[in-house]
Amino acid sequence: MGKERLVVIGGDAAGMSAASKVRREDPEREIIVFERGPHTSYSACGLPYYIAGMIKNSEDLVARTPEKFKEKYNIDARVGHEVLRIDQDARRVRVLERESGREFDEAYDQLLIATGGVPICPDLPGSGAQAIFGLSTLQSGIRVRQFVDQESPRRAVVVGGGYIGLEMAEALVRRGLEVSLVERAEQVMATLDPDMGALVSDALREVGVTLYLEESLTGFEVEDERVKAVVTDKRTLPADMVILGLGVQPNSTLAEKAGLELGGKKAIQVDSRMRTSREGIWAAGDCVESYHLLMQRPVHIALGTVANKQGTVAGVNLAGGDATFPGVVGTAVSKICKYEVARTGLREADLKEMNLPYVEAVIKSRTRAGYYPGSGQITVKLMAHKDDGRLLGGQIVGLEGAAKRIDVLATAITAGLTAQQLVDLDLSYAPPFSPVWDPVQTAARQILNKL
Repeated sequence: MGKERLVVIGGDAAGMSAASKVRREDPEREIIVFERGPHTSYSACGLPYYIAGMIKNSEDLVARTPEKFKEKYNIDARVGHEVLRIDQDARRVRVLERESGREFDEAYDQLLIATGGVPICPDLPGSGAQAIFGLSTLQSGIRVRQFVDQESPRRAVVVGGGYIGLEMAEALVRRGLEVSLVERAEQVMATLDPDMGALVSDALREVGVTLYLEESLTGFEVEDERVKAVVTDKRTLPADMVILGLGVQPNSTLAEKAGLELGGKKAIQVDSRMRTSREGIWAAGDCVESYHLLMQRPVHIALGTVANKQGTVAGVNLAGGDATFPGVVGTAVSKICKYEVARTGLREADLKEMNLPYVEAVIKSRTRAGYYPGSGQITVKLMAHKDDGRLLGGQIVGLEGAAKRIDVLATAITAGLTAQQLVDLDLSYAPPFSPVWDPVQTAARQILNKL
């Protein structure tokens, strides 16, 4: 009897976290990773900063190359290999070697699907034109950087006001482009409440981004196969290049064709141990659902933190251990122009949809003691249950030093703390780091006043 073989589909965060964990726990396991792109284990979150020129080389975003995985971990990571289908009855996958066009079958004992997410690209007139870019893989970021470097575009239109859209708008402003951003909502950052999103909109306008809010994309004008303009329901915007920042959807086509159960947004359904609906097949990362601890239902959240944790959990279990992924509260952080932006838990729209009685407080404070050099403005919004004061959501927009305070709120919400318990926490204080009352505790005190 030969060694048990693990096949992993996808060579980034979840897939390589799982493969590395299995290798640490089981030195004898045969591990093969198929990655259709040319890179493994890279930071997609760093792409806007690479495109902006703040990071000089794309290699700096790569944590480990396929060669390093082979040399250090004895993991056979094959880039340029695309899995075409899964035969779960025969326990094998059909693989395309993209460079040669050769197809072959690879048997597995256990299979992990870590195919990630793909940018949402609406099927609209002209959407297949050149110079329209989605951003999800390192290779897609390299293409954008090369286009800006070599073609010297003058005008860019970003479609979508989420994290990627906003970070890319800032990146292209840094590169000297005239940037417009189209967003169908009344404010950017739909993961924030509108009043907090308005602060981010103001920051974008300050650096020169022209915002077109409450406008919907309807198509693209194309000339000689290259995009020339973005068409909305209200206007036509000339463009030398377009960035689609409309979000990410699960890359679950392989799983769907294999008959695996899918949930909302067609994300793969998994249990807390990252097992799918079919025996011997596991899944993790941006292609799967996560359980939301406050909503108490599955959601799709595409974040590198979640993907790495889920991959590690899958790896422990694939190696014969026992680990569970407990769920998420939707914590995220970003830097948009001069502002740090963070959120966790539920928005007001979520609370209303769930019919939860709540109180909210919005406070303005300082990131450091007011007299200390570098002290900047911070706005904190906090929501709590009206009946028992249990914390339900928090959002922060502020200058340097603001955003990581969201981790205190994420911890408090996960632990089920009340506003009173947050006020009572023994948080640190020194003038270079905080006022005597940390802003998150000041917000909690306002909640108590309303309760």
